[in-house]
Amino acid sequence: MNRRTLLLGLAAAPLARPALIGAAAAQAWPTRPVRIIVPFPPGGAIDAMTRLLAPMLADALGQPFVVENRAGAGGTIGTEAAAKSGDGATLLMVSMAQAVNPALYPRLPYASDDLVSVAPVAVVPNILVVPAASAIRDVPGLIAAAKVKPGQITYASAGNGTSIHLAGALFCALARVEMTHVPYRGSGPAIADLLGNRVDSMFDSITSSAPHIAGGRLRVLAATTTKRAQAFPDLPTVAEAGLPGYAVDPWFAMMAPKDLSEAARKRVEAAVLAAIREPGIREKLVAIGAEPMDGGSASLARLIEAETVKWGGVVKEAGIQAD
Repeated sequence: MNRRTLLLGLAAAPLARPALIGAAAAQAWPTRPVRIIVPFPPGGAIDAMTRLLAPMLADALGQPFVVENRAGAGGTIGTEAAAKSGDGATLLMVSMAQAVNPALYPRLPYASDDLVSVAPVAVVPNILVVPAASAIRDVPGLIAAAKVKPGQITYASAGNGTSIHLAGALFCALARVEMTHVPYRGSGPAIADLLGNRVDSMFDSITSSAPHIAGGRLRVLAATTTKRAQAFPDLPTVAEAGLPGYAVDPWFAMMAPKDLSEAARKRVEAAVLAAIREPGIREKLVAIGAEPMDGGSASLARLIEAETVKWGGVVKEAGIQAD
């Protein structure tokens, strides 16, 4: 080796070291327990699927994954906590609210680019239901009733700005009918009044309505989703049943603060996708009414962008305000 070659080799060596260190650090992440913030209370679909994923991520990445519920303000409190965590060991489970909240809350305590996409997880279909004793038997029947009695047909929801509310608002906009929205503090009280015939209809989560459908107390008219719900394969979608162009796919996904390294995010993405493909996890997701999603971080980013535009328009047109 001549002197020139030796000097060039010595000069190049320090440049290679950071890349090697970075690769080693990525492989080592996480070096301590990771928390997954769920920005909603315990007990819902988002909480259940996060708790299904956490032990799978722990097994794949070698550290405990702890679920932390930080509920409030339509999910914005927990989202802010994740966005500003700055600890390199925080993830965030999000719902469709992530795309809706920029329109509902003009002054969010975080910026949209404070968080980055990791992986989609699942869709939990909403379904259109009426009391079993209702004279309304299908989607055209509901539209006809709303046209005959403008503003007199009611639809319940779990609160202003929820996916259940937005499903009804989109229905009214596309069908060009006026129905009265009746918000409740949660799905439970709304279902109770629906069962008691105090409200006429509801675009409810399949998880909470399915037992009442099975018990003969509710009649299901259609699924809000783009595709038919796996739990009710013979049930038409709202679009198939008479309202073309209608689609509400309440989705759930994993995100991360922007300061989490790309290599670490890629590790989480791979672990989430592997967990979702595991037959046992898929069965458990289906058991809670969830339908696993395909795709990675890029497809999730596109979904959030498109949904933000879509629901921003619906919120503005319907004049929806946060509670």
